[in-house]
Amino acid sequence: MRVAILVALAVLTLSVVANAQEGRNPLQTLQDAFVQVAQSVRPAVVNIATTQRPKVQEGRRTPQVPPQFRGPFRDFFGDEFFERFFGEPAQRERRSLGSGVIVDKRGHILTNNHVIEQADQIEVRLSDKRKFTAKVVGKDPKSDLAVIKIDTPDDLPVATLGDSSRIRIGEWAIAIGNPFGLNQTVTVGVISAVGRSDVGITMYEDFIQTDASINPGNSGGPLLNLNGEVIGINTAIVAAGQGIGFAIPINMAREIKDRLIAQGRVVRGWLGVGIQELSEELAAQFGVKPEEGVLVGNVMKGSPAERGGVKPGDIIQEFNSVRITNVHQLQREVAQSSVGSQVGLKVLREKQVLALTIVLGEQPTELAATEPGPASSEV
Repeated sequence: MRVAILVALAVLTLSVVANAQEGRNPLQTLQDAFVQVAQSVRPAVVNIATTQRPKVQEGRRTPQVPPQFRGPFRDFFGDEFFERFFGEPAQRERRSLGSGVIVDKRGHILTNNHVIEQADQIEVRLSDKRKFTAKVVGKDPKSDLAVIKIDTPDDLPVATLGDSSRIRIGEWAIAIGNPFGLNQTVTVGVISAVGRSDVGITMYEDFIQTDASINPGNSGGPLLNLNGEVIGINTAIVAAGQGIGFAIPINMAREIKDRLIAQGRVVRGWLGVGIQELSEELAAQFGVKPEEGVLVGNVMKGSPAERGGVKPGDIIQEFNSVRITNVHQLQREVAQSSVGSQVGLKVLREKQVLALTIVLGEQPTELAATEPGPASSEV
């Protein structure tokens, strides 16, 4: 067991002794809470199996593999052998597993984009073993979220979505999913950190970090609190470490989910500037601290920012009265704002604070989801 769990259990044990005369048993209460969460939420957690068919390059020979060399012989010799001697493409049908959580009775399922992104076929298996073919409603690579849908004659069990803005570091966290194809696996840990960015997973990062065991196959499954509410969508692990997993906060996931169901895609606000973090050296040159804004490196011609008066060298310190401390924060604030809305910027220019009003445009579809945390990013 992890140190955090041992410490928590030790504290609870002391509480048991202190409250023995009153007949209360916090350990039993805690155990009952875990059991209740598992029983109530597991029916809303699904297994997602995807199939990606091989893409044969034009002009390649049609495979002529003798029947006697198929089946177990293929597994023994491997793809390279058949590619070399029979001209068969090495790429075979690929299968992968993931998880998802049912978010409404109509059959909409929230999961990770990377679980279904390359799939030619998506099969969903419910907790009662029923299987359905799912269709993609919408996907958003920049947040690594997607919504798929199955059609059933009956209402489906639905998970309750919580409020990720209220979680606290050290709270219990429960993950449910299908790691390595082991259906309906429940693991327990704590919230290790919130607001993690610069992880290198998605363009828009605001991750919950947890030490609840998350493994391949858990992707797309829910992270829960002790009330059985979904507080995050499990997304990634640190392969080189243990007890380090990341989940997308449910407040962000809920908004993306709603947009995907309504529109099939996510429309984001756009300023049209290239921005970068204020290093210690840059901050010193401008007479500010590194966390007191982000630096505008360039302004796109004809962009909302240019029309609103933003200039290269400006330091954006506030966006709609929200204090800006880093690049990722500004990216999230702009992306979550409505296209066509008026927003207020507070910028520092030549040691003078200016208030600007910008009418946001729509983020171009070709705006690349570059590696998070680069020297310069567009927003």
